[in-house]
Amino acid sequence: MSTLSLPFRPLAKPSPALIGGIGFAVLLLVAIASLMAQVSGERGIAPVASSTDIQVNGIEVNVTGDSPEDARSNGWRQAQRMAWEQLGGPSIDDSRLESLVSAIVVEREAIGPRRYVATLGVIFDRQRAGALLGSSGARARSAPMLTLPVLVAGGTQTMFEVRNPWQRAWAEYQFGSSAIDYVRPSGAGEESLLLTFGQTQRRSRAWWNTVLDRFSAADVIVPIANLSWDYPGGPVTGRFTARYGPDNIYLDSFTLRAPNAEALPAMLTEAVERFDGIYTDALASGRLRPDPTLSLGNVELSPEIRALLEQARRGEDAAAAPASGGDEAGAATDTPTDEATATEQPAATAATYVVQVATPDPASFDTALSNLRGTPGVSGVSVTSTAIGGASVLRVTYTGDISALAAALRSRGWAVNEGANALGISR
Repeated sequence: MSTLSLPFRPLAKPSPALIGGIGFAVLLLVAIASLMAQVSGERGIAPVASSTDIQVNGIEVNVTGDSPEDARSNGWRQAQRMAWEQLGGPSIDDSRLESLVSAIVVEREAIGPRRYVATLGVIFDRQRAGALLGSSGARARSAPMLTLPVLVAGGTQTMFEVRNPWQRAWAEYQFGSSAIDYVRPSGAGEESLLLTFGQTQRRSRAWWNTVLDRFSAADVIVPIANLSWDYPGGPVTGRFTARYGPDNIYLDSFTLRAPNAEALPAMLTEAVERFDGIYTDALASGRLRPDPTLSLGNVELSPEIRALLEQARRGEDAAAAPASGGDEAGAATDTPTDEATATEQPAATAATYVVQVATPDPASFDTALSNLRGTPGVSGVSVTSTAIGGASVLRVTYTGDISALAAALRSRGWAVNEGANALGISR
């Protein structure tokens, strides 16, 4: 029997192009998986809604009662009185005091058969309690500030990449009564890609304008917490630094210490309160102000300003109506000579425009007023609202259209953003 033998043929080597294509596909799949892992999952911590109510935290009570419920009720009443005394409120009876309280926040509590030991927070309704405390009037607030809390631990800087206690402290703190308008991102989804520690080191105004426009903010503040442990689960030392602006300008710093890991959240809450005080003091002194090199175009016009714009438009329409009637009457007369046409040109009408001007401090506000009043063609400047540390609103009466006013201001050294019958100017 004969056997059939086939010639041996070695397997063909894969081409370099095929190997490269497979490698690229693998790398692409890994990159997509990494990207999805970074934006998916529970990353963000939604900030609590800001309320203008008056909140007093850290009230410690240790009371007894006939039952656990009675002891707890006694503890809450005592906390209300202690919080009211801290605010310097006048002497009132318990029933009226209870009507001023909108909520009790339990920070920590231990309930026994006849004893109640707790640390509580008391929230008073500002509308009802403000008149008694002498604080019912409105407070001036800063421009919207994008808040980027940075945590440094173990040599790693994180912000919204992973959930951390520093982000949680800023998300859960109640800033309703603060003079700073904090814009607090949640860090969910694509925000964890956009808002990283590296962003705080950028200096490009174009990049910062893109980020600030995304969150409708005027500038940025960066509270930094640098935590170090003596040993795992042991005492924690926190070194805190307050910075702000696209140039990462230093404001102040302080140090706090927690005896153990369980006390870390309380220490971080205290740090947030200290930061709020630092930024508030900086606002009052004129140090915390929107960077004039950042665009004012990302700040939306308030309803009051829009109402002023509508009022100005109606005034222009009313002024234009008699002028058009006069032109029709003049059309029936004899055709004027060239000399008469040259000497009888209609005079430019005066109109009132809304101007938002960056006023980081009182001196800049005064300078803006005097500079605007000295601009050729300006016959009057009135103040609609004053926001030291933000953008004040003025009404400028000018002989000419808004483009001519913008050109006149640019010639005097202002950076001008021209909108719909409104201008935003800064130095």
